[in-house]
Amino acid sequence: MGSLPALLHLTAQVADSGELRNTSVVKKSEPDARTRDQVARAILETGPATAVDLASRMGMTPAGIRRHLDALVSDGILTSREPYQSTALRGRGRPARVFLMTDQGRENFEHSYDDLAVSALKFIASSDNNLSIKSFADQRASEMESRARAKIDQQSSLAAKSSALATFLTAEGFASDVTAGPMGDQLCQHHCPVAHVATQFPELCEAETQALSRLLGTHVQRLATIAHGDGVCTTFIPHLSSEKTNTGANA
Repeated sequence: MGSLPALLHLTAQVADSGELRNTSVVKKSEPDARTRDQVARAILETGPATAVDLASRMGMTPAGIRRHLDALVSDGILTSREPYQSTALRGRGRPARVFLMTDQGRENFEHSYDDLAVSALKFIASSDNNLSIKSFADQRASEMESRARAKIDQQSSLAAKSSALATFLTAEGFASDVTAGPMGDQLCQHHCPVAHVATQFPELCEAETQALSRLLGTHVQRLATIAHGDGVCTTFIPHLSSEKTNTGANA
């Protein structure tokens, strides 16, 4: 996997996948295609949700939203499951089902396959034959880090840096947000433009995680990735010791 032929194979796969690039998950000739696409995109960008949650968020009736959800499930764009519940909450009525994006659904959204293929080709052209997937992944992550550096470095606190990073990643196509917690922040990337490539080459995820750590100036921990079959890419960002101290002093 770490040889030049492996990287060339990756580039060919990525280039061939360019035909998947489009902006809609449903056929534009279908009835209510625009609304159905908005429903799917809402789940992509904010993560798994119930029909009631989506109806409230989009200003629709639960019955109306369920019609679109059923169609998206039938088309293989979405799937549904029982929500995760603690033992204490079980047995108190049947919980509402949660809808989430399938791999097929993710494929139908915009992917940066072309950008990745070009990046790989440039790397091959500018390097010798001692190539490896890790070297390519490291360079790609370094390029992303360079683009984000100015926006992150102007923030003074870790929380502000995390928020700025989420904004940057969203602009890069990762549909990201940050949730604050008592021990640290949780960065969620609801979409991954290169998920199908990263499934075969996890070095891309590993290099990206290291870049996030360098940008934030602290160790971060990847808890889940779309490439490994999880609903979102989740990264835990622990509070810095100084920020814990300040938080305790202000309490």
